[in-house]
Amino acid sequence: MPELAPYASDPWLTRGRLYPEDETTARGPRDAFQRDRDRIVHSISFRRLRHKTQVFLAPDGDHFRVRLTHSIEVAQIGRTIARALGLNEDLTEALCLAHDIGHPPFGHAGEDALQAALSGQGGFDHNGNTLRALTEIDSPYPRFPGLNLTWETLEGLAKHNGPIHAPQWALARADEQFPLDLDTHASLEAQVAAIADDIAYDNHDIDDGLRAGLLSLDQLLGVPMIAARWDQCRARFPEVPPSRLAGELIRGQIGAMVNDLIATSRAAIAESGITSPDDARDTGRPLIGFSDAMREDERGLKRFMYANLYHHPLQLAAADQARVVVAGLFGAYHADPSLMAGEWPDRMPSDEPWLSRHIADFIAGMTDRYAIARYREVVGPIDLPEGF
Repeated sequence: MPELAPYASDPWLTRGRLYPEDETTARGPRDAFQRDRDRIVHSISFRRLRHKTQVFLAPDGDHFRVRLTHSIEVAQIGRTIARALGLNEDLTEALCLAHDIGHPPFGHAGEDALQAALSGQGGFDHNGNTLRALTEIDSPYPRFPGLNLTWETLEGLAKHNGPIHAPQWALARADEQFPLDLDTHASLEAQVAAIADDIAYDNHDIDDGLRAGLLSLDQLLGVPMIAARWDQCRARFPEVPPSRLAGELIRGQIGAMVNDLIATSRAAIAESGITSPDDARDTGRPLIGFSDAMREDERGLKRFMYANLYHHPLQLAAADQARVVVAGLFGAYHADPSLMAGEWPDRMPSDEPWLSRHIADFIAGMTDRYAIARYREVVGPIDLPEGF
């Protein structure tokens, strides 16, 4: 591994784990952050991402992205940026791979339904649920609950989007157990993971939108940054049919955004004068980011994607049905907890808010297809939009 910069997170200087472990029993020559990454990859929560919505609800096509493939793509982009900036690649990768674990079935539509169901019991937030899944629910080890990840990994997952001054209950509970300094910025590795996520879905969702026929090249060329990249593609490959250049367009977009981010962040780090990871947390501002011009371009791209893909009538219809599934499951389980699977009914708390939160924990872990199957089993038939 390349030499770490002084402001990179050092696995040998970690703030440790909530439950101390005998490091001499570690399986293989791995440091603390490598072990975190591997625990995430081997977790049930991570495996379930292969059947959770990224853009399209339970897509029929094998080539559309799901939360799992998206997370792997984020990790690839994140490692590239981390290496260029002298940051810890393994911590960055762990954060990228785990960042979406807290999403319920059907993405943001499922989250909206759980938020409504828990409106009187503290609400639901996928970021807080990521911490909950990794510290309490997914418990494959005999001596402690959760995966017992390092402080740096939990901190990065909690506040990769910036300081949190009013944490929702699930995140507040994780912070109470293992204080995560929520009022400061996260490590530079966490900041990289957050923007690698944006770069990945900004561009790969274009690819899926084109594949599904919900976006057209003519529409995309109305976005200035895409039009500029398209002109570059056509100039480089004038003999290639436009239908074969979509992939090159996406790669060009990602490359331009990554290069801009690296150059801008390198300059911001140098200007800040930081010499340690804690210096980065205490600067009062993020140091990983785009140039002003690229930031405006990226915001324009997001506006286009919301107007033309995420809020497409077919997408909105699918989201409506997804909310029906999640709300129906919550209502059925609340009325009769014995309908839940495995040991979940036996562990049901007797009092609110924990009774409702327990039901939400069960539903949030479901994949899209499992949620649909359970709805048909415990609630009744439902007509879902055709998959893409």
